[in-house]
Amino acid sequence: MENYQAVFKRKEIKYLLSREKRNALLPILEAHMEPDAFAHSSISNLYYDTPDFRMVRRSLEKPMYKEKLRLRSYGTPEDTSTVFPEIKKKAMGIVYKRRISLPYQESVSFLSGQQIASTDMCDGTTRQILHELDWMLASYKDLAPRVFLSYERDSYKGISDPSLRLTLDQDILFRTDRLDLREGTFGEAILLPDQTLMEVKISNAAPLWLAQALSEIGIFPVSFSKYGRAYE
Repeated sequence: MENYQAVFKRKEIKYLLSREKRNALLPILEAHMEPDAFAHSSISNLYYDTPDFRMVRRSLEKPMYKEKLRLRSYGTPEDTSTVFPEIKKKAMGIVYKRRISLPYQESVSFLSGQQIASTDMCDGTTRQILHELDWMLASYKDLAPRVFLSYERDSYKGISDPSLRLTLDQDILFRTDRLDLREGTFGEAILLPDQTLMEVKISNAAPLWLAQALSEIGIFPVSFSKYGRAYE
């Protein structure tokens, strides 16, 4: 089983941009940042939850700790395409993501409670994440896909500090039926046509140039959950 990056730990700060503010910010971003290895991607997710949506309801209460389970693909997968079962946790403002990579059909089977093929060839990190996924599946009753979410993402990294990451998401769509990533991207829009969701992903503090640009343009942090917005 191959991983992209299996483990993430960082702050994620979200901003909702109008077309005018996005256009004002882009030249500043391009002076300090460059497209990352996956400059543009079409991302699709299945969010797993209980029949009474316990996970997302808990998340919307803004607790000190919350967690989500999702299956992510880049592009529309086929049965044998690599996809990513992923746990996303947030504690004390820090986001932790842990994921493995599996073929789509095997991922769906695993998340429905079936055992996957032998894990003898997995590294220690992958085995640990598999244990965490098993624990989550056992802890919540009747986890199953409840919401499909997709979006078009442009990704940047800092030129002088590659640990600084920034993403711009548009065309965020959701649906609550045909919950199969192989069905492709269609659904109801979450944002207005001229809106962009920006996420700044940092290990510590945002750089001064970015803080100044956001202040001058009048861009302020928002509390925004794609899954939460779809549920509401």
